[in-house]
Amino acid sequence: MIICEKASSDKSNHSVSHPSDWPKHPKSGLAEDVPGPSHQPGTSTVLPWGCTTPGRPRKHKEIKTVDNKIDEKYKAFKQFDTVTDHSDHYYSMSGKGNVPEVKKPSKDWVRRIQHEWKVLEKDLPGTIFVRVYEDRMELLRAVIVGPAGTPYHDGLFFFDVYFPSQYPKKPPLVNYRSGGLRLNPNLYDSGKVCLSLLNTWSGHGCEKWNPSNSTMLQVLVSIQALVLNAKPYFNEPGYAASANTPQGEKMSMAYNESTFLLSCRTMLYSLRNPPKHFEDFARVHFCKYGRNILVGCKAYMNGAQVGCLAGNGVQDVDEGDKSCSANFKGSLKTLFDELIKEFTRIGVHCHEFQPQRVNPGSTRAKADTTLRL
Repeated sequence: MIICEKASSDKSNHSVSHPSDWPKHPKSGLAEDVPGPSHQPGTSTVLPWGCTTPGRPRKHKEIKTVDNKIDEKYKAFKQFDTVTDHSDHYYSMSGKGNVPEVKKPSKDWVRRIQHEWKVLEKDLPGTIFVRVYEDRMELLRAVIVGPAGTPYHDGLFFFDVYFPSQYPKKPPLVNYRSGGLRLNPNLYDSGKVCLSLLNTWSGHGCEKWNPSNSTMLQVLVSIQALVLNAKPYFNEPGYAASANTPQGEKMSMAYNESTFLLSCRTMLYSLRNPPKHFEDFARVHFCKYGRNILVGCKAYMNGAQVGCLAGNGVQDVDEGDKSCSANFKGSLKTLFDELIKEFTRIGVHCHEFQPQRVNPGSTRAKADTTLRL
C-alpha cells in the first residue's frame, strides 16, 4: 500500500535553515546540490480495492464565504517551517518513542535530511503541513487534513516522525497522535502506523521502502491518499476481496459511520489538545472549515451517506439512494452538539445550527407552520 513514484531531477531555489554546527555541503551547504530522490507532482495512486484516485486529494471548498481575516491567517500559516521546541514530540519525550538522539550524524545523513526538507518545502500538497526542528534534525511533525469525499473530511491528523541514524537505509519511524482512538485499520490507537512503505506492513517491489527512491513526502502523501481514503474498511486484511459486493459495501458503509464518529471525536481532541507549533493552525482551520463540518453532520443526520459529500456539503448524486443508520444518527447528534459548543468557543458562527429560542419578552410563541409529510 504505497505510491510508486519516479525520481525527478528538478532543483529548488527555496532556502532551508539548519543548525550552524551541522556539516554542510562543500558548495552551498544545502541538499539541492546533492543528487537524491524527489517527488513528482501529480503521481496517481492505486487504492486497495483496485480503484484509482489522483495523487493529490480534492481541495476543500467553503460552503459560505469565510471571514477574510480567518482566510488570511490560514494562508499565512507556512506549509513548511523550522521550529525549536520539541518537548511534546513523541520521539523526544522520555519513555515514549525510546529512540536515541542522533548527536553525531554523518555528512551523508545530514545532506539527505536537508534534501528531504527541500523536497517537502517545494512539493507539499496544500493539505499537508510540516514542522522540522533546528537542533534535532532527526525529528519532524506533520498534520494531514482529511480529504473531501471520505469519512475523514476536514479533520486534522497529526504524525510525529523520527529519522534514524541509518536513514535512508532504514525508513523513518512514524507515530500517529491518536488520542486513544483507532479510526482506521492502518492507524492503531497506540500510534502505530501500518504502511508497506514504512516496512510495517507487507508489500512487494515499489510498495516497500527503497533507500534510493523513497522520500518522506511519499510517506505523507501515501498516508493521506491510501490510508485516509473513502472506504477504509477494505484496508483490513482479507476484506478487499468483498469490495463491490452487496455485503462488502454494506459493511463498508457501517465502518464509515463509526469512523466519522471517531473523526469528530478526533476534531474535539485536536482543538482541546493541539500539539506544539500547531495551536494556532488547529483553531484557524476549524474556524475556516467548522461550518462545512456542521453542514456535513446535518446532512448525515438527515439521511446522507457518510463520505458522499463532494466537499461543499452536497451529496454525490451517485450515492443518493443510500443513507445512514438510525443508531449512527443518534450518536452523531451528541457529537454535533459538542462540536457546536467547541466551534462557538473559538469564534465560529453556529447560530443556524442551534435551536431557535423564544424571545423572553414575548407573551406568545409564534405558531409552527412548517409542513411535515
